[in-house]
Amino acid sequence: MRIGLLTEGGYPYVNGDAGLWCDRLVRGLGHHEFDVYAFSRSEVQEDGGWVPLPPQVGRVRTAPLWTTEDDGVVYGRRARRRFAEHYGELAAVLCTSDPGPASDSAVPGAGPGTEGTTPAPAEADRFTGALYGLAELARDEGGLAAALRSETAVRALERACRAPRVLPAAREARVSDLLAVAAHLHEALRPLSLDWYEEDGLGAVDLCHAASGGTAALPGLLAGHFFDVPLLVTEYGVRLRTHYLTRPDSSSAVRSLLAAFHGRLTAETYRRAAFLTPGNTHARRWQERCGADRAKVRTVHPGVDAAPFAEAGESPERADPRTLVWTGRVEPAKDLVSLLHAFAGIRAAEPGTRLRIIGGPAGPEGAAYLEHCRALAARLFPDGTGHPHAADAGPVSFEELGGPELTGPADAYAAGAVTVLSSVVEGFPTGLVEAMLAGRATVSTDVGAVVEVIGGTGLVVPPRDPQALAQACVSLLRDPERRVRLGAAARARALELFTVEQNVAAFHDLYLEVVARTPVRRVRLSDAGDPLPFAAPVEAHLPGHWAGLAPHRPRRTTPAWARATQERGPSPSRPTPSPTRAVTHPVPDATPVPATEAAR
Repeated sequence: MRIGLLTEGGYPYVNGDAGLWCDRLVRGLGHHEFDVYAFSRSEVQEDGGWVPLPPQVGRVRTAPLWTTEDDGVVYGRRARRRFAEHYGELAAVLCTSDPGPASDSAVPGAGPGTEGTTPAPAEADRFTGALYGLAELARDEGGLAAALRSETAVRALERACRAPRVLPAAREARVSDLLAVAAHLHEALRPLSLDWYEEDGLGAVDLCHAASGGTAALPGLLAGHFFDVPLLVTEYGVRLRTHYLTRPDSSSAVRSLLAAFHGRLTAETYRRAAFLTPGNTHARRWQERCGADRAKVRTVHPGVDAAPFAEAGESPERADPRTLVWTGRVEPAKDLVSLLHAFAGIRAAEPGTRLRIIGGPAGPEGAAYLEHCRALAARLFPDGTGHPHAADAGPVSFEELGGPELTGPADAYAAGAVTVLSSVVEGFPTGLVEAMLAGRATVSTDVGAVVEVIGGTGLVVPPRDPQALAQACVSLLRDPERRVRLGAAARARALELFTVEQNVAAFHDLYLEVVARTPVRRVRLSDAGDPLPFAAPVEAHLPGHWAGLAPHRPRRTTPAWARATQERGPSPSRPTPSPTRAVTHPVPDATPVPATEAAR
């Protein structure tokens, strides 16, 4: 089977989201062939290069979403009229009806501005007609980027906002708001201008697998529109929810119009997808409230490599029975302040207890938060704290992985008898699964998918409640037999539900089910219009490069804004490709090399 893996800001880049999951999926399905279609988010990400790619990756095609260059395509009169018609229709739909998935009270974690109902069928048809009309225009004319940045686009938005019976927020849009919305739509619709939608591109794959919703799924929608290629969408974090909870400083007009666009794009993605695979029940509820058909949804938990945690999991007695461990990226959402206040209560009840905070800061905000936590710990525990070496530390130590004592996450969990998670926001808690694989008893806050992951194998307390957190930790510190029982049960649960093997097997089964349900494609016609049943030989569907098996269609010129990626070079280990094929990277055969942890 040939699979088109669609990513945004992730695989195959070293510094990317969900890169490790994608790499394990590709390596675990070595009997399939993968073509990777990747969007990059920044020049820094591109300069960081790629993870080592296994032989089953046939090629990689990339395009940046962060550049502002136009494609240089000049439209004639007819093309300008087509663009104004389709873009104007798109703008009118965004201004005339509320796209939100549900009320605030019905959607878990929704913020202000998400009120509304699932789009009506007529409005959904208008949106999809405009979207695919723009895609066909881009395909016919060679690009769309210049038109999306033109005055015509801004004028169309202005007319839509000034039309009768529009939403109040849209009617209040100022010129600066219109320019902001037009710029965002330009970025979101840039994938329409790519030359990926050809017979030898996404038209040649058997299945598109989008590693997230939103922009990453848009090429899959177009592959389905032009070639009837089925689409599978994986969302470990629902992208629509992210759009609702961002841009808090924007005007109500900008938030309303962009929420309308992303809400309708999500609705179309969910409608066209053969299957949706959320990573947990929390994400599944969001998808269903955003219009996903429940019959299409299959929960597939992220997989964690169990091998590094085997030694710690099989020898729980080696852990220090009076040490608590917190590990992860240091940032405000982890609420280490509540953890430190809770530890003050733990220390009062059990004076010999120590807390090891293991992890580095997540960006400048995380670095500032780490310094704040160090200062708080120094005030709460003046008898000594914060030394980088655990042996010399006081009650609280702040450490990072990578030293001789803490070479990896397994060493961090093995350092203590109880692992603590104190977050106020959490998606799928991968660190909690690692602690379970290490056979550790856990105390966690009830956020995200924590309860779903823990089951009955750990203690769960409300977030931002230091007293409850302290009481739960003290109860485990005082009961070693209970710690052992919970740790063993947690390890058994994690090995059954959350390993890489379980994840890969689930996607393998879904791939087969999707293709089995998909009608036969690539029907060739003679000059008279009659079907030619044997025009595409059977071997055309086998992994490999078979010449002369499909009629050649001239490829459109690669857009200039996509060429910029290739000219800078995607990876230090690869030669600079020709600018005329700047979005295609042939991948040579190579011995599989495990991805680095930086791929996370």
